[in-house]
Amino acid sequence: MASYILSELNIYPIKSLGGISLKEATVTAKGLEYDRRWMLVDATGNFLSQRQHAITTLLQVQLQEQGLLVTHKQGLFAPLHVPFQPESDKTFDVIVWDDTCQAIEVSAEATEWFSKVLQMPARLVYMPDNTQRKVDERYAFNDEVVSFADGYPFLMIGQSSLDDINSRLAAPIPMNRFRPNLVFTGGAPFEEDTWSEFNVGEAAFRVAKPCARCVVTTIDQETGMKSPEPLKTLASYRQVNNKIMVGQNLVHTSSGILRVGDELEVLTRKA
Repeated sequence: MASYILSELNIYPIKSLGGISLKEATVTAKGLEYDRRWMLVDATGNFLSQRQHAITTLLQVQLQEQGLLVTHKQGLFAPLHVPFQPESDKTFDVIVWDDTCQAIEVSAEATEWFSKVLQMPARLVYMPDNTQRKVDERYAFNDEVVSFADGYPFLMIGQSSLDDINSRLAAPIPMNRFRPNLVFTGGAPFEEDTWSEFNVGEAAFRVAKPCARCVVTTIDQETGMKSPEPLKTLASYRQVNNKIMVGQNLVHTSSGILRVGDELEVLTRKA
């Protein structure tokens, strides 16, 4: 029987900005602690994404004791400190895909900084604990909630799946193109497609649905440059109903601590 080991834990505190690799992470109601609790919005409150603003890939986030530190990978802007708690508690509506939910503007300083970097009005907002953004009810099991992530609290990919993709590409790509939270080693390529329920560390998870991939996978996360791959190659063998599927969206049925090196125990598989 195959052995599956958690090999990576990643969070993306500010949606669409650089991710952070962790050795351990806490599973909270909305996902991994700090994961996509912050987001950039335009003047109308609509979320800003790498899809249209590839420059956000050049902004790296670090966790510090009192908050986040945002730096430009090429050093073009002075670093920005983002406190864990916003200066205000005044909420307003923001839009993430089809959802409208409540958020708080972090600070005038952050808004000014991001507006300068993106060369457009851009407010940094925070999702307070009492904002309840529901997972799509068609795929939810128990009224689960989610942060500013696209739709689900967690995304998981097997390392074997990336290895299979890279074996078909002229130039290999790193895992960060797919922006997963959980990566595991062991098993066959895309074996995660067959999983239904599994445990890892102190937490239990259920697979909600496969993840449909977009143009973000074609953006080099270090340079912001776009290319046709890997979507061009993936379209030849990972397309379902005109959508390219890589990785699995997850919800959790119990919380706890996850640590790199933990074993994944697959409980049930899809028929």
